[in-house]
Amino acid sequence: QVHLVESGGGQVRSGESLRLSCAASGRAFDITSFGWYRQAPGKERELVASINVRDYAHYADFVKGRFTISTDKSTDINKKTAFLQMNALRPEDSDVYYCNALTMGAGQVEWWGQGTRVTVST
Repeated sequence: QVHLVESGGGQVRSGESLRLSCAASGRAFDITSFGWYRQAPGKERELVASINVRDYAHYADFVKGRFTISTDKSTDINKKTAFLQMNALRPEDSDVYYCNALTMGAGQVEWWGQGTRVTVST
């Protein structure tokens, strides 16, 4: 089991920044990649950014140059944290942001956090 808890969401104005955190516990040592997704009401969840254990990061075109995904290098193998630094926020970035983690054990398993809301006003 992997438990993901997001934090850092909130309300900001256009052009400001937020940093989201995703704390993973449980079998965090099995995590091979983290991802941040977002979802607006009535729309499908979409990938914002992802990063794997080799620190290879991938970004959706709509956040390139503004958002940065990273992970901590904790010595505690049972805990990992992923971050999403969001700069130059726009009103269209307003969504619920979800943390996602993939683990490889007997097979690939996907884990999700509960989401954190980001609201960007003009």
